[in-house]
Amino acid sequence: MEINEKSFTEIAKEGAKAAGLEILKIYNSAHLEVEYKADDSPLTKADLAAHKVICDFLSKTNLPILSEEGENIAYKERKQWDYFWLIDPLDGTKEFVKRNGEFTVNIALIHKGIPIIGVVYAPVLDWLFWGNSQGGWKITGMKSAVALQKKKGGLVETIVASRSHLSHETQGIIDQYPDADVVSMGSSLKFMLLAEGKAQLYPRFAPTMEWDTAAAHGILKALGYEIKKVDIDEPLVYNKENLLNPWFIAS
Repeated sequence: MEINEKSFTEIAKEGAKAAGLEILKIYNSAHLEVEYKADDSPLTKADLAAHKVICDFLSKTNLPILSEEGENIAYKERKQWDYFWLIDPLDGTKEFVKRNGEFTVNIALIHKGIPIIGVVYAPVLDWLFWGNSQGGWKITGMKSAVALQKKKGGLVETIVASRSHLSHETQGIIDQYPDADVVSMGSSLKFMLLAEGKAQLYPRFAPTMEWDTAAAHGILKALGYEIKKVDIDEPLVYNKENLLNPWFIAS
């Protein structure tokens, strides 16, 4: 199957922006209705509204969709997929509930386990990131797109660490770079600190799901970064039977 990378990238960008508008309607309302899933993670009307909007846009491509908020699709069926969309309609629901603005819409196109298009949109900040085989870019608001480039040189000056998942293992990595600063943001914006050259290392020794990382992974790959498993020198892969990611380091 041939895909039109340029067209599919634009559809994903449009879908992310449209989902962001739906999220903001709820985010800016007086009350946020929050439910909790079986694993105690929060779910809001915004997650579900964004899921619907994104699926409406991506349906134009006639490719399967795997979403955090979608139906549970059996591995027997999805392992046959050559290309598919992997989405997190609202990554960082805890940040959404806290109203700190650090949440994103994540859309990735996966081909044989590898993210080949990535789109990350932060609705409150109005930051749109995307990447494909042609490179990576960022648009802020109505400004022109800025090409992203990997910072040259191997010096680790800044490390990204999760505010809520600073484990003993993560601290062990941080301790290897005593002169480095440590920063954090919510959701997949942590990866975007690398994409913008504001950080050089993101160790994650805490649970994430495939939809949490795929879109950002696609953008980082476009810039020459990689997200590798901690225990083996191999990149994260997608559409596994178990959608839980292993621990990883992005650099």
